[in-house]
Amino acid sequence: MTNMMSICERAAAAAPLVAMLPGEVRDGALLAMAEALEASAEQLIAANAVDVSAARDEGTVATTLDRLTLTDKRLASMAAGLRSVAAQGDPVGEVVEGWKRPNGLSIEKVRVPLGVIAVIYEARPNVTSDVAGLCLKSGNACILRGSSIALRSNRALVDVLGAAAAAAGVPEHALQLVEDPTRSSAVELMQAKGLVDLLVPRGGRALIQTIEENATVPAIIDGDGNCHVYVDRAADPAMATSIVLNAKTQRPSVCNAAETLLVHEELADKWLPEALEALAAAGVEIRADARARQMWPVAREATEEDWATEYLDLTLAVKVVASLDEAISHVNRWGTSNAEAIVTEDLIAARRFAAEADSGSIFVNASTRFSDGGEFGFGSEIGISTQKLHARGPMGLRELTTCKYVVWGDGHTRS
Repeated sequence: MTNMMSICERAAAAAPLVAMLPGEVRDGALLAMAEALEASAEQLIAANAVDVSAARDEGTVATTLDRLTLTDKRLASMAAGLRSVAAQGDPVGEVVEGWKRPNGLSIEKVRVPLGVIAVIYEARPNVTSDVAGLCLKSGNACILRGSSIALRSNRALVDVLGAAAAAAGVPEHALQLVEDPTRSSAVELMQAKGLVDLLVPRGGRALIQTIEENATVPAIIDGDGNCHVYVDRAADPAMATSIVLNAKTQRPSVCNAAETLLVHEELADKWLPEALEALAAAGVEIRADARARQMWPVAREATEEDWATEYLDLTLAVKVVASLDEAISHVNRWGTSNAEAIVTEDLIAARRFAAEADSGSIFVNASTRFSDGGEFGFGSEIGISTQKLHARGPMGLRELTTCKYVVWGDGHTRS
């Protein structure tokens, strides 16, 4: 038996024990894990520094280095995320709805854990604590498979989190790290049918394609973030500039950053040049269609490839559109169902965009950067689902459960 299969079998054995833990034990473990992160900050940052140094020596791009780096502030945010998840209502055992049939049967729809949740992710050590906390709170065992670039960081984090959880009464093997960074180990995890109940990939297009080609376990597609901001003809110009700048520049390396700006032609002449100057001043490279380049000639010419690209960097594609219909059509053609925004004072236009743009999250007069479980009040998220089954948008605790029906009778038999 391979080491990966041993990990999966141990997780499957631990999952029923985790599911039966009282809510107060799970919450106590989360609080202990948060305290342990803060108490171990020095050793965690030291382990992370080795990863960052090695990645820098290998020529890793700046955006990846940013995602990889742990700081006191980021560790404090991770600890705060664990405490926030602990403060959420317990989804395990929640009666979603109930009703009584004419024959006297009482039917309840009850939330239960999924079982074993595996997450494959890239250079984001914060995902380690987010996933561990969400899985434990929702009564699931979890398997973490990070990338080789963050192995020392993830190992140190799992050691700290696992020890705190165990001391608080969490069963052994409820939280496990896969230390084999090879592609073959990832494929084994994708094919651990009967042992893994849900697989969540958090990474780029290459990882998602590997999942689509190889996974035999249920998987949620997460990660693609070709997000748009549409500035309608009825937009407030100052608001539009503020939102576009935030959506593109506040943190360009994440999946909810804007990658394309769409502007209604009736507003473009008087608003777009000044907005593009502001973006350029913030370091953004502009790639624009012919109409936008007429208004701002220094832009590079956009190609069809730009409409499809998730830059994850300070690059923005810009297109002038003739109507709300054209904007919605462009979003539905090129978007990845992560987050789309409209800036407008026209309530009818806002409602049409919200109804017709095909995405897990629609933002009206707000930045796409709010597409985040923490910002939605979930404490943290395990990912952002860009598909429609079984979850869509930022995934919090309830998305890590399923439901069973519990039917109460009094000697009922069916005739």
